[in-house]
Amino acid sequence: MSHSAPALLDVREPWEYELCHLPGSLLIPLDQLPARVAELPEERPLIVICHHGVRSLMAQQFLSRLGLVDVYNLTGGIAAWAHEIDPDMAVY
Repeated sequence: MSHSAPALLDVREPWEYELCHLPGSLLIPLDQLPARVAELPEERPLIVICHHGVRSLMAQQFLSRLGLVDVYNLTGGIAAWAHEIDPDMAVY
């Protein structure tokens, strides 16, 4: 694994991202991901985020099939992050 800071990829819809997101995360809705793969940062681990972890797991599996190796799913999604890490974050 690389030693650089991970990039954050949020695969939720724009309205969800507006409600709450992790600072510095790149928004590419899941249905747009195949057409926008070139926008992903290279040479950095990638953490994929969604609401509960289902869409991000799909995105992680898709990117792994394309040959990306340092791709990780944020288990439990932004909802778990808000519950366990940042209780001040807006939830929906």
